[in-house]
Amino acid sequence: MKHAILLVGHGSRDPEGNQELLAFAKRVETELSHEFPIVETCFLEFAAPSIAKGIDTCVARGAEKVTLVPVILFGAGHSKLHIPHEIDEAKERHPHVNFSYGKPIGVHAKALDILTSRLDQAGFSAPQEGRSDDAVLIVGRGSSDPDANSDLCKIARLLFEKVPVRIVETCYIGVTEPDFAGGVERCVKLGAKRIFILPYFLFTGVLIKRMEAMTGEFSKAYPDVQFVLAEYFGFHDNLVTILRERAVEAANGETKMNCDLCKYRLAAMEDHHHHHHHDHDHHHEHDHHHDHDHEHHHHHEEVGK
Repeated sequence: MKHAILLVGHGSRDPEGNQELLAFAKRVETELSHEFPIVETCFLEFAAPSIAKGIDTCVARGAEKVTLVPVILFGAGHSKLHIPHEIDEAKERHPHVNFSYGKPIGVHAKALDILTSRLDQAGFSAPQEGRSDDAVLIVGRGSSDPDANSDLCKIARLLFEKVPVRIVETCYIGVTEPDFAGGVERCVKLGAKRIFILPYFLFTGVLIKRMEAMTGEFSKAYPDVQFVLAEYFGFHDNLVTILRERAVEAANGETKMNCDLCKYRLAAMEDHHHHHHHDHDHHHEHDHHHDHDHEHHHHHEEVGK
């Protein structure tokens, strides 16, 4: 069976971010090409090709099975609703093709290693004993999905366990709170004289550039505090390894997603009086059709990519 991997990037309003994703996807393709004869890349929004076009291209190249792998940090509306919907549509167009679906990067040990390496590159050095008085502020995109937001908080706690700093805080650049300014203010009030800002982003884009500008403003607002903006994930080798891992586990039918706190599942339970059919082991061979009765219309409020 000719098996294709379709990498699904988010897409950005900033062409530079889309180019970074495509360049990164080429590296992943090199890693996967020994096992999968077809590797393609597509975007959720803001850029081409679309998911539908990506799937059609895989099929046109002879794929009998297509595994979609989201190049997305956390599971939220896009990975829980939009990509599954595209798979369901594709099944109508290509009834002879078998589809499977991978999970987002999520809370992963190698993602934590990327953060620590970016922190080191930004100039952090561990004290000989105890914890540094520096603060680390992890900045996420922000989502209307509490499950995704809470994953960032878990990342922060795990980073605190790995890095000897006294303060590790989280904030979000949009959609939810605390916002970036609020996160900085909290670090300052906790006594930090140097704040390492860690963007929890895969690639550049509108929000990364906004973060850069805001960091300059914070330096003026708090002249006694040193601000150091670290690099986003980018082309880190660990990111290639994680995506290869996600692709292989999905292709082998080993994907499981955390649905216990999924807001769409909880809403479905309430709306359907506990008669939903979501199959929450999420082996994601995608025959569940996401029976969420999606009347929430996906108020995801994706801000300024």
